[in-house]
Amino acid sequence: MNIALIIAGGTGHRMGQEIPKQFLNVYDKPVIIYTLEGFQRHQEIDAIEVVCLEGWSEMLRAYSKQFNIDKLRWVTPSGETAQESIRNGVFALREVCGPEDIVVIHDGIRPMVEDFVLTDVLVKCRQYGNAVTSLPYNEQIFVTEDGASTLRYIPRDTLRRVSTPQAYRYEKLLWAYERAFSEGIGIQASTYANTLMTDLGERLYFAAGSDKNIKLTTRDDFELFKTYMKMEKDGWLK
Repeated sequence: MNIALIIAGGTGHRMGQEIPKQFLNVYDKPVIIYTLEGFQRHQEIDAIEVVCLEGWSEMLRAYSKQFNIDKLRWVTPSGETAQESIRNGVFALREVCGPEDIVVIHDGIRPMVEDFVLTDVLVKCRQYGNAVTSLPYNEQIFVTEDGASTLRYIPRDTLRRVSTPQAYRYEKLLWAYERAFSEGIGIQASTYANTLMTDLGERLYFAAGSDKNIKLTTRDDFELFKTYMKMEKDGWLK
């Protein structure tokens, strides 16, 4: 079984909005629904769990019913941090998942996950036990010690920028979050499942990525998302 674990626990403070980013409407549809539709339409995803911000679960269920997201099976309360939210989602699947089942973790505010990205992350996870969406890094990276100058750069062919979706076999994912929270490993601020795994000594494997798989963090990101959506609507133009 392949389960999508969608993290939608953010409050959206950086956007300066009263409504969490994942529930903001774009062309009369909430961002979270665009995200869920990517997993709803993919034939290899069997069920969806959403880790949702407190007070918004009923709204999520109502939107999911309105937009025919019938793979949504579970809504789990979020935590104070991204890692706590992922942990809550992983632990809630204890009575559902077998050791070899695959859990695909994805940000609820990445609404443009493409089929080929999701397919490849599942293929790589079946092959290696985990898979992390990635892209080459195309800019030059220099290291600074004083904040004002540099003597050293990092060859960009040794770098990858990673995001979600990320896929893990459930047995390993459950082990990782149980150990991480019991021992305080890899759960500091700004960490995620992939960094936690590497902090625990696990090797990660890269899967295909896409530049369209943007994370909606700022107003500019929303404008870019709207542009992508309009491009798709106008796709018949030559």
